[in-house]
Amino acid sequence: MAKLEEMERHELDVLVIGAGGAGLRAAIEAGATGARTAVVCKSLLGKAHTVMAEGGVAAAFGNVWPEDNWQVHFRDTMRGGKMLNNWRMAQLHAQEAPERVLELEEWGALFDRTEDGRILQRDFGGHRYARLAHIGDRTGLELLRTVQQRSVALGVEVFMECKVIRLLQAPDGSVNGALGLWRESGKFVVFAAKSVILASGGVGKTWKFTSNSWESTGDGHALALWAGADMIDMECVQFHPTGMVWPPSARGLLVTEGVRGDGGVLRNAEGERFMFRYIPDFYAKETADTIEEADQWYDNKRDFRRPPELLPRDEVARSINSEVKAGRGSPHGGVFLDIASRRSPEVIKRRLPSMYHQFKELADVDITAEPMEIGPTCHYIMGGVRVEADSTQSTVPGLFAAGEVAGGMHGSNRLGGNSLSDLLVFGKRAGAYAAERALSMPGPVELDATQVEEACDAALAPFAREGENPYAVHQDLQETMQSLVGIIRTESELLEAWSLLGTLEKRAASVSVEGHRQFNPGWHLALDLESMLAVARCTTASALERKESRGGHTRDDYPLPDPDHFGKVNMVNRLVDGEVQVHEEPLPQMPDELRGLFEEAH
Repeated sequence: MAKLEEMERHELDVLVIGAGGAGLRAAIEAGATGARTAVVCKSLLGKAHTVMAEGGVAAAFGNVWPEDNWQVHFRDTMRGGKMLNNWRMAQLHAQEAPERVLELEEWGALFDRTEDGRILQRDFGGHRYARLAHIGDRTGLELLRTVQQRSVALGVEVFMECKVIRLLQAPDGSVNGALGLWRESGKFVVFAAKSVILASGGVGKTWKFTSNSWESTGDGHALALWAGADMIDMECVQFHPTGMVWPPSARGLLVTEGVRGDGGVLRNAEGERFMFRYIPDFYAKETADTIEEADQWYDNKRDFRRPPELLPRDEVARSINSEVKAGRGSPHGGVFLDIASRRSPEVIKRRLPSMYHQFKELADVDITAEPMEIGPTCHYIMGGVRVEADSTQSTVPGLFAAGEVAGGMHGSNRLGGNSLSDLLVFGKRAGAYAAERALSMPGPVELDATQVEEACDAALAPFAREGENPYAVHQDLQETMQSLVGIIRTESELLEAWSLLGTLEKRAASVSVEGHRQFNPGWHLALDLESMLAVARCTTASALERKESRGGHTRDDYPLPDPDHFGKVNMVNRLVDGEVQVHEEPLPQMPDELRGLFEEAH
């Protein structure tokens, strides 16, 4: 048995789990208060999934369209989320995003500029106006580079290649630290902290086809659930419309929405710009009767109307799925994204350099001369830890959450570009409130040795067992979630998934790993399986209970939204006696002055 007194230990005021944009922005804010702050990350610093948010950061500057303001951004966000959002989070996000972006610029971030020198903004799906500040198609990389340099300059300590496997709790249930293990050596490390911030990102590796990198195994979601925190709307999983589908080695790799924002259109195998088949009636009022005439109308129109390719992501993804099912898909099971016929090679290479390089190197496709083959890919989870909007504190004292791991902000569907502004706005708030709590608590943190030692023993158990390979279990889990809890769901398939998850949990509890603890990928996956199975349980349970289609949750057996019931409730997951349970809770009520914004627009 591992002994607490023999372990490496670090005493902190604020521990941040995750070194993406949300985690580093939180660390900057907490460190600025004088709180002893550290960041622990599963990978290397600078390798966080934030870099995959390429198209831009949404903020209502009004630099391209002076009519834009925070009220319109708020309204777009709520509508995009199909009104399932926490209205207060959406309000704070829309109001504070411009200041957070200007802050990045003060710290050295570079953005593309308008002719008169202001930050340039591009079109993105679901946004009424061109609103995304960007640098080519590498915005996430620029954001991460900037907050990384800022945090290092402020002296924030960083523990790299360290996986947190359990949150530690005081007798009153409040979180007071975390247990981790060094991926290189396999040794355990303990962090005692008065406040802990989860900024661990997403869950995409639970599905077979995903834009997410290897780190995205839902660790933060599971850690919060195991600590007793409420999870909210875990059924709402976003399948980004445009991921690579060929070659197989690149399947799921993200193709930025910036391609469509810069004029790219979607075509089926017949060359038809098929999105006009799926646009809502209000989009088509002034268009002609045929798809060809509608295409020409949109090309000739020069006003605020978004082309159908820039409908919210859930609508575009379902439309692509329908075309493929109707037999009008591309040779490898997707559709075509065409920018070559819309923009010159020079403009494409300047505006979309990463996409040009990605397709040239991975698929031998020159996007300046031929279309890309794309299809939906698991991209983002709108559900996550339920937090208080202003402070980001979870339902467990001492535990905060920001970024993708936190739920509520995006409702049932996230608009493109809102992820980067979300992590800036709520990363800052998490850091400020976590530090405030920590600095108000005198004395050192006392940890429960039994908790630590039991968690260590459980983590080492795969070395002492004779069971199957964790990779086999992971493959079957991904197949189950992709085929049964994917972009389109039915009750029968969800019930089948629920049953299969029970079998997978038993298999995961008996997996065996060989070798030693030093950088053992099989062991790391065995531990990751616990997190992914917890996420799978929450998603499946909530998807069964929400008997409607709303945003990123589509039920083929309940194809329409139900505003009289499900438009008024959140699905909340809790762990009760070791089992994931789900119940409904009413949405927070929006004040009249904000509700009036929707009436004015209508």
